[in-house]
Amino acid sequence: MTVPNRAPERLRVQIRGAVQGVGFRPFVYRLARELDLAGWVINSSSGVVVEVEGPAEALERFLVRVVRDCPARAIVQGTESAYFDAVGYRGFEIRESAGGEKTALVLPDIATCPNCLEDLRDPGNRRYRYPFTNCTNCGPRFSIVESLPYDRPNTTMARFAMCEACRREYADPGDRRFHAQPNACPACGPRLEWWDADGQALAAGEEALRAAEAAIAGGAIVAVKGLGGFHLVVDARNDEAVKRLRLAKAREEKPFALMAPTLAAVERFCEVGEREARLLTSPESPIVLLRARAAGGGAASPSVAPSVAPGNPYLGVMLPYTPLHHLLAGDLGFPIVATSGNRSDEPICTDEREAVERLRGLADWFLVHDRPIARHVDDSIVRVAAGRELVLRRARGYAPLPVRLAADGRPVLGVGAHLKNSVAFSVGANVFVSQHIGDLETAEAEGAFERVIDAFERLYASAPAEVACDAHPDYLSSAYARRRGLPTREVQHHVAHVLGCMAENEVAPPALGVSWDGTGFGPDGTIWGGEFLAVGPSAVTRVASFRPFPLPGGDRAAKEPRRAALSLLHAAFGPAAWGMTALPPLAAFDGRERDIVRAMIERRMNAPLTSSVGRLFDAVASIAGLRQRMRYEGQAAMELEFALEGVDEESSYPLPVSGAGPAAGGNAPALSAPPAWIVEWAPLVRAVVADVEAGRPAGVIAARFHNALADVVAEVATRAGLELVVLSGGCFQNRYLLERAIARLRAAGFRPVWHQRVPPNDGGISLGQVAAVKWKLA
Repeated sequence: MTVPNRAPERLRVQIRGAVQGVGFRPFVYRLARELDLAGWVINSSSGVVVEVEGPAEALERFLVRVVRDCPARAIVQGTESAYFDAVGYRGFEIRESAGGEKTALVLPDIATCPNCLEDLRDPGNRRYRYPFTNCTNCGPRFSIVESLPYDRPNTTMARFAMCEACRREYADPGDRRFHAQPNACPACGPRLEWWDADGQALAAGEEALRAAEAAIAGGAIVAVKGLGGFHLVVDARNDEAVKRLRLAKAREEKPFALMAPTLAAVERFCEVGEREARLLTSPESPIVLLRARAAGGGAASPSVAPSVAPGNPYLGVMLPYTPLHHLLAGDLGFPIVATSGNRSDEPICTDEREAVERLRGLADWFLVHDRPIARHVDDSIVRVAAGRELVLRRARGYAPLPVRLAADGRPVLGVGAHLKNSVAFSVGANVFVSQHIGDLETAEAEGAFERVIDAFERLYASAPAEVACDAHPDYLSSAYARRRGLPTREVQHHVAHVLGCMAENEVAPPALGVSWDGTGFGPDGTIWGGEFLAVGPSAVTRVASFRPFPLPGGDRAAKEPRRAALSLLHAAFGPAAWGMTALPPLAAFDGRERDIVRAMIERRMNAPLTSSVGRLFDAVASIAGLRQRMRYEGQAAMELEFALEGVDEESSYPLPVSGAGPAAGGNAPALSAPPAWIVEWAPLVRAVVADVEAGRPAGVIAARFHNALADVVAEVATRAGLELVVLSGGCFQNRYLLERAIARLRAAGFRPVWHQRVPPNDGGISLGQVAAVKWKLA
């Protein structure tokens, strides 16, 4: 029997994920034409919708290839397809975008692609030296989109009408600028201006760029409007210029970020491994932490002023990621400081007029442009640890790509912590984690925090059904959550750390969470920070913790490691500790100050209890003589890590675990219940003192301390008996500690997971808050 030929059929495919702003519709257009299929493709608020009709075999090939061969920057999270009778489409077209439920993924901003760089450098190209060149493969996305779907009228480029030449490119399926929403050229697009400190325009276009370059080379501080905000730029070789910037920003020692013109230039003053090189040249183009080469690398090596990162063996370096930055850095030919354009504890400036006022007295000159920035987006910061990318600040290039949660679809807002704040918003199974917002210490920062939340809700035309916040009663973010008038769930800080890491790694309970950081409000009223948490399907319990110790002066102790050191010395040696005046922390106080601190400790006056491993790092750094007062957060712990450079030491300090363990059977104890095991740090403190008195190098002390911490992770994991071990919290930004803990756990048969694209610090708290609500653990 002869089977008749099947009539043409119609296939409808709905594609979800990051499929807008990546050239997905042009790709579909070309694929349909190649397979001789008729129909249309359209951007919708939930992604991309395609209808094609033709022979069944061709439709089946289309369904496979539309996912398999999609653009490299696209992220397809799912497809839904259905077959219908053909309706007789003629040809294939890209249709105007449609509305509907807004669940499409907004793509992060993408660094300039090689093809656009060629255009920028080609004297015969009409975009030669045009600072806003882009195409479907690169350019602004998250920093310009105002609503979905991602089409030009819904971006800050709507004000720029395309010229005839740009319209032809935009409409040509064979052009890489086919439906590139920010498409522009010198005739119709944004332009540069050069302003003085009062905001008076003095030059435009190429003349403005040349004026900025001359000012930077001459030692001036120039505020440069970029992709997601302003940078403050100075010549990184000019120590006086860098010092002047430090003085103006009231930033005594915290390292500045650098931008170098090329990868080869970076390699002259930093050690760059294969993974670091890949990150530097990636579409995300983050700041990458690199080990600085020793001074005296030769006359061919451009020098970096000592004031860029005083006392720090690492430099944070990025490559140019917009055409403007490529022109600026390339013309200068030397590394520049490119630090956030803001004052301390404020968000970066995004509007040029606002910048003139907020940066008055900071910037000598302004290089601005007239493309509006929809939202502030800082530069991301990453390092390579355990052979993987470890994001320390998540912003440009990474935000707002989501984490998928297998949970119900009700929208939840996580408002994050007080420091390194980010927010997270769930839409369906996606949790969108915002760009880095910063410390909520000023009215400006609080305003930025609320604007980010408003923008998420407007972008996805959705309002949260519940709000999750930190349990700390005084956090501004938690106060905001309560003001929303919605059901509010408090999530303990360290629980959020662990659940955020689990969500990112797509792992489920049971698990042992190791959450170590500087501070977090505990349900027992103490300050937590050295926690081991057993995560079950319906509850989280605190199975182990470091023995609490008093912090004389409270918040002041977080800035003065010598205070935590005196507390630990008093606990380890009793009254005899106060006679050890040769030890660095005691020598750092005069007699009257020591008496005051001693009274605080002994009488428990203004000396809250803490189990913080972050403060333990501070105390050991103080006893070892590395740091008594900090100029920026985490400085003492970082210097203890730096002391490990070149040290080969396998021995550990004693760090015993006491306690009988959890009671057998019965319900899980409340999170506020005393832990079953206690990590006893007194023997470690006595051993550190013995090494200091014996004249052991600080590097050996640092290694033995780090090794002890990694050992205790494996020890508690063995006692808890949970195969999956989750490493989270700011202490695990420390590369040596993270890698040593992973190695010890794997050697003992455990399965460790850690952060990669969501920060281990408080920047990941908001994700954990949403996960806690979604998984019914809050």
